[in-house]
Amino acid sequence: MIQQSTVAKRVPILMCVSLLGCSAPGIKTLVTVADATVEKARFVDIGATGDSPGDMFVFDQPLLDEHGQNIGNNSGVCIRTRVGHSLQCQWTLTLDNGTIQVAGREFDSGTSSITIVGGTGAFAGITGQMESTNNEDGTFSQVLHYRLR
Repeated sequence: MIQQSTVAKRVPILMCVSLLGCSAPGIKTLVTVADATVEKARFVDIGATGDSPGDMFVFDQPLLDEHGQNIGNNSGVCIRTRVGHSLQCQWTLTLDNGTIQVAGREFDSGTSSITIVGGTGAFAGITGQMESTNNEDGTFSQVLHYRLR
């Protein structure tokens, strides 16, 4: 009987974790797409020729909503830390009602968890994290899970 009640208590939690849009109270979600097909990142080769530690990728790209509508821009810099693996990045999402700054390690493929470090305007006091995914088509999906203090 104890095992069944323990499982019964976990089922709603497991269901919540598996459903999209299920979040803790006060957590907001913003979905954006950085469009690097229009304005590609500029590669700054520092040190050894070709992709090597210390090289930079500088970008200023259109920022789209989940429906492909332009909502601002996505600009920043990434420094290569491990070839074929990851970069250390800092960038700003600029929207009509404020900015959101993020920083962290972005992997060359897959999804990266990036820290939301601050914001301005409607996003002043923001805290949370962003999941950034390279879509392998020149775009990056960015899902921000945040709270405002």
